[in-house]
Amino acid sequence: MKLYFSPGACSLSPHIVLREAGLDFTTEQVDLRARQVAGGADFRQVNPKGSVPALMLKDGAVLTEGPAIVQFLADLVPEKQLVPLAGSFERYRLMEWLNYIATEMHKGFGPLFNRGASAEARDHAISGLAARFGHVARSLEGRDYLMGERFTVADAYLFTVLNWCGFTGIDLAPWPALQAFQARVAARPAVRQALRAEGLAKD
Repeated sequence: MKLYFSPGACSLSPHIVLREAGLDFTTEQVDLRARQVAGGADFRQVNPKGSVPALMLKDGAVLTEGPAIVQFLADLVPEKQLVPLAGSFERYRLMEWLNYIATEMHKGFGPLFNRGASAEARDHAISGLAARFGHVARSLEGRDYLMGERFTVADAYLFTVLNWCGFTGIDLAPWPALQAFQARVAARPAVRQALRAEGLAKD
């Protein structure tokens, strides 16, 4: 398998899951502005959407969209228990978290990465994110991870999105549960490997 990624982007989530799962894979970096892979080829020939992540399988099939990719990867190694059993209520709870992170948090960062966004738009985005951070922080009280004591693909996605706070100047100090969560996930060996591979960690 090959993961097309951009350092620190949402593709970090499946990158973490690939390493947590112990799967064999390669990576190829994408220049998202130019929509080119290393060497200059048009990335849109791989993913017409022009966005990461994209996962190319051995047979040439390509799967896109992070929440779909991480569940696909986790289902390849059920013994790792990175997702609850398919069809169980807990699996739908996991999908609930993946959808919340994707629609309410991930997209909420959009104006903060847009250099042309007005100060008003940025302030509105930060205010909206703060409300969502509060919800997640309350959900994490008394537990290590979103689904309880076990790390799942939803935690990989949440970690990735919260990691953007460092790039956008958002201080997580008002939410100690989120700070503790970030530190807990960052200490995982597979996460540290992914961060180093993407040039996001110094150690």
